Amino acid sequence: MKALVKYEKGPGNLEIREVPEPEVSGDLVKIRVVYAGICGSDLHTWAGNYAGNKPPVTLGHEFSGIVVETGPDVKYIKEGDAVTSETTFETCGTCSYCQNEEYNLCSKRRGLGTQADGGFAEYVINHEARVHMLPEHVTLLQAALTEPLACAVHGAMETSHVKKGETVLIFGPGAMGLLTGMVCKSQGAKVAIAGLTKDESRFAVARKLGFDRIVDQMKENLDEVMNEMTDGIGPDKVFECSGAIPALNRSFELVKKKGEVIQIGVFAKDYNEVNVGIFFPKEIHYMGTRTQKPSSWVTSLKLMEEGLVSPEKIVTMITELDHWEEGFSRSRSAEEVKAVIQVSKPQDR
Repeated sequence: MKALVKYEKGPGNLEIREVPEPEVSGDLVKIRVVYAGICGSDLHTWAGNYAGNKPPVTLGHEFSGIVVETGPDVKYIKEGDAVTSETTFETCGTCSYCQNEEYNLCSKRRGLGTQADGGFAEYVINHEARVHMLPEHVTLLQAALTEPLACAVHGAMETSHVKKGETVLIFGPGAMGLLTGMVCKSQGAKVAIAGLTKDESRFAVARKLGFDRIVDQMKENLDEVMNEMTDGIGPDKVFECSGAIPALNRSFELVKKKGEVIQIGVFAKDYNEVNVGIFFPKEIHYMGTRTQKPSSWVTSLKLMEEGLVSPEKIVTMITELDHWEEGFSRSRSAEEVKAVIQVSKPQDR
């Protein structure tokens, strides 16, 4: 079968190869991939600066598809089911995080598309417990974005707890910022999303999503906008989704006293100059949120089923597996908000 393989560490070293189809055994489920989303970590792997990737490995951890075969120990999922899959493939199963189903924090976790073969391929396998059948009204295209949506759910509803009536500011109108904004709106919050003039194409998508305020910081004074929205108090919560240190420091400046700053974006460097002097007088709660856990997937599918979020609205490009490089390039240059690779035809779904 065809697969997009990172065959060696370093810049590039990524190509379509013919590899053996995965085989099922035990509780494994084999999925024919229909759609697979391009994530920022895939771009970092392409550039050779993502340490978590362990070549040789097939990339792709955001995908949906149709079940074509199951192992003898599979109990509920059957051939023909439309599904999506969590990224966790293997954990230690014994640590306190595993016991609480916080697999995202297990130090021995192996994930699809990073340490185990992922979804930029004709077929992929995962354990039945990690595979989710799609609700009737959730499409395969929507389902391919369950993973990034689950990351937003984990940040906004599990790590933090966005509530009705709160004001939320989001830095970064990329895919994660837009998805986080959708989740916050679904919980009844007022949402402002901030970016720069170069983000105009992303602002266009944000406008269609119905956010309360969209702010080009090069044309508007963000302090004045936040004062207007919050009667001078500041936003209750700020989500940093841009991966830019200036945005993180602005988050600390703008958030209200005793407010929360939640870091979703990934920074280029591990050590950065951060204004910690503002923590003390404002009693800021600063927290990180790492990917997602099983409960995040259940909630994400429910939000889609109920029509409260529509992640497919951020998809601006669908291409083929053979044209992966164009999708990666346009994503890296921010020409696309979210690019998705269609690996096979949806058929009757």
